[in-house]
Amino acid sequence: MYRIYQGLFLIISVFFINTTAIAQNKVDSATSATVDSTPVSINPELNGIYDTKSPKTYTISSIKVTGSRSFDQNLIVSISGLAIGDKIQIPGTDVFSKAINKLWKQNLISNVEIYLVDLSGSNLSVEIAITERPRLADYELVGIKKTEKDDLKKKISLAKDKVVTENMKLNTVDVIKKFFDEKGYQNVTVKVKEVTSKSAKNSLTLTFIIDKGNKVKVNSINFVGNQNIPDQKLKKQMSGTKELTRFTLFPIPVPNPYHDTAAKFTFKEYVHEYGFLLPNQTGLILKPYFRPTFANAKFDANKYADDKDKVLDYYNSKGYRDVVIAADTNIANEKGNRDIFIKVVEGHKYYFGNITWRGNTKYTDSLLSLILRIQKGDVYNQQLLNKRLGKQLTAEGGDIGSLYLDDGYLFFHVDPIETAVYNDTIDFEIRMQEGPQATIGRVDITGNEKTKDYVIRRELRTIPGEKFSRADVIRTQRELSQLGFFNPEKITPNIVPNSDNGTVDIGWSVEEKSSDQLELSAGFGGGIGLTGTLGVTFNNFSIKNILKGSTWDPLPSGDGQRLSARIQSNGRAYRSYNLSFTEPWLGGRKRNSFTTSLYSTKYANTYGHSNNFCLACADTSYIRTIGASVSLGKQLKFPDDYFSLVYSLNYQQYKLRNYPNIFRGLSNGLATNISLKIALARSATQGNPIFPTGGSNFLLSGQFTLPYSLMGIDAGTASNPYTLPEFHKWRFNGEYYIPLGIAQGADKNQQFVLKVAAKFGYIGRYNTNLTVSPFDRFQLGDAGLSNTFAILGYDIISQRGYPVYNSSDPKVNPENITPNEFFTIFNKYTMEVRYPFSLNPSSTIFGLAFFEAANGWYDFKDYNPFLLRRSAGLGARFYLPLFGLLGFDYGVGFDRIQPGQPLKGAFKFTFLLGQEPE
Repeated sequence: MYRIYQGLFLIISVFFINTTAIAQNKVDSATSATVDSTPVSINPELNGIYDTKSPKTYTISSIKVTGSRSFDQNLIVSISGLAIGDKIQIPGTDVFSKAINKLWKQNLISNVEIYLVDLSGSNLSVEIAITERPRLADYELVGIKKTEKDDLKKKISLAKDKVVTENMKLNTVDVIKKFFDEKGYQNVTVKVKEVTSKSAKNSLTLTFIIDKGNKVKVNSINFVGNQNIPDQKLKKQMSGTKELTRFTLFPIPVPNPYHDTAAKFTFKEYVHEYGFLLPNQTGLILKPYFRPTFANAKFDANKYADDKDKVLDYYNSKGYRDVVIAADTNIANEKGNRDIFIKVVEGHKYYFGNITWRGNTKYTDSLLSLILRIQKGDVYNQQLLNKRLGKQLTAEGGDIGSLYLDDGYLFFHVDPIETAVYNDTIDFEIRMQEGPQATIGRVDITGNEKTKDYVIRRELRTIPGEKFSRADVIRTQRELSQLGFFNPEKITPNIVPNSDNGTVDIGWSVEEKSSDQLELSAGFGGGIGLTGTLGVTFNNFSIKNILKGSTWDPLPSGDGQRLSARIQSNGRAYRSYNLSFTEPWLGGRKRNSFTTSLYSTKYANTYGHSNNFCLACADTSYIRTIGASVSLGKQLKFPDDYFSLVYSLNYQQYKLRNYPNIFRGLSNGLATNISLKIALARSATQGNPIFPTGGSNFLLSGQFTLPYSLMGIDAGTASNPYTLPEFHKWRFNGEYYIPLGIAQGADKNQQFVLKVAAKFGYIGRYNTNLTVSPFDRFQLGDAGLSNTFAILGYDIISQRGYPVYNSSDPKVNPENITPNEFFTIFNKYTMEVRYPFSLNPSSTIFGLAFFEAANGWYDFKDYNPFLLRRSAGLGARFYLPLFGLLGFDYGVGFDRIQPGQPLKGAFKFTFLLGQEPE
């Protein structure tokens, strides 16, 4: 038996030695390109280095690295923590295992081994053999659209020559799944395929094979346990989770996992209780068959979680403070869509009880209760209570917090404490800490690279040394946005209270935007042929630096002044020059504006008696207009400082030479129009000046010439009755902006806004024996662009859906007329619902739906404010800083609809450029 065991031992020993030698040869051959470490003989001391019974100290005399292609060998040695000259004890040391772990943690290699290759005395030679991970040569996304690829590549952080790791692939797969999950694809599968690249050694091309599957949508939303609030009202609160539109005669029943035992409203009850007279009950009956939601019904888990909170908030606002969602689930149907079930436990409905105040010394209990506007017996609403107390501040104010903050109490704090809950009633004690009134300390401005500091500081209502006021902060934001030099969405105050000394520092951060405009256009028509236009407007000009060459970039700027120049011409037939300048702060101390403008226009007849083109006729048949105006404006303090008063002195001279058919009975002569205009305006809009979200604008103006005929001055002759025209003219404009619903979006600026506007105009005469002046009348209809007689100074009142008209009868609307007389009275009413698609300063875009009613009359005795042309339609506005406002509207004129005529004849497309017409 002993011989048998001895023989087996020898056979196993020989097999082990041969296997080790083969493995060593494989390693050596793999690394021979880098270091030749093939042993030529066996070192007995090295072979038994781990067999000694007691540890022995060795010194690392050399370190070699094999298998490295991309990394510096010194870097590998440094990462390992090993160094020549290190003292180690064998057996017993763990430096080699630590070195392996350090190299692994770098995630740069797929394998690492450390060999002891030679021993001379106590000097030990070490070899570190590594296998590098492959690097990324390229990656591909397969199975999706090109637009999806482009969007997805912006989110994937893969770069060429990056080391390929499992973690990299897993992270990329997660990004892909999250990207499509947000789009409603929740069953996405991603496979990763690795292909060795031929373009570079040890590199891979990763192919992500994506199967989106079908979009997961919400088939139905079902509430269980809601005894007091119907399903439909709860579903309205879920703004991010909507049901699919449904049209079917054979609805598929959805099993309820919570075994709802509530009685269903039957068709028999519907008929018996005359439910067909009630929309809610009719909706319940039709719901299984007809559900016209037309909403995006994709299922988003994050939005669904938010919507559940909104349901609870709605319950709380109705007095159910103890409501909870006991359970909820979503079940996939056979199409992969989800049926959502939400089980609520409503609890009791509560009411406000006694409300007492504690800690208030500035204002009395009665005044605070009056502002709070919550009485005993009102339905309990925690959100409303917090809003009225000012714990949720709004721009509108009107709450307790705004009352204190507007009076400097920046350190004010308020907490509503429930003191008693009995039956269905809750008593509250409002505990207040008024604190000291804060004084404004430092006021800093950042972000203005072009606009000078003093231009911004003169608009600030937050002045160092004055008492802090929340209203002043809001007003300052408005004033800075009205300048037009900054992005209104980025004007933010950084308020830093200093409770130690009772002061507050305010930092105003602005982001400048391009406010200058360039107009380059060409048009054909108007009886004059091809016309070219070149115009520039500099809205942040600096006239005092106009002689300093160093400030021209491309023009001197930063002082907040406005310079505008415009040239329009087609050669001999038509030319127009306009130049204007505005200084908003004349003198620099008060908001007194100064504006001056000059213009010259010539419109010539280039057709002869036989209606042939005649270039020479332009010198003998024309009308020429020369005008100038000077305006002075002043900000008022009464009734409030939103009011301003503007005085304007206007001069216009018209010269006609052989130019008939504009003024009746006049083809030659001069007419000089000198008038004074006084305008009282109140501008108090909120938000973006281009897209106001609240507030109002009002304007009342009167324009007067001297009553020449009553003064005994001969104002005209038989051949020229308009030498000195006389008139008095009145205008009223009112606009009101009302936000609708709750603002959405990341910046809370996506919101419907209702605009309501009314306009009125009247031009009269001093002397009843004279006709009303033909100057400064009102043109109505179209978009305000097709007016060949704009040189006469008419007020252009647009009306979408109608051409320019000259009849007070709403049914008379011929196309392409050329009126030689316009209205002396007009009314116009407008309603618009607007929605912003982009409020980016580089491109402000919003859509609108409108309803308009307007008309004009020639005499006050014919005036009928209810006899109006009506229209409705859709439109869009695009504001580009360089080119100004672009817009179009497509409307139907209801009074253009004729019996027996195609409906398309009542529709009209209008286009606007540069500014919104009245």
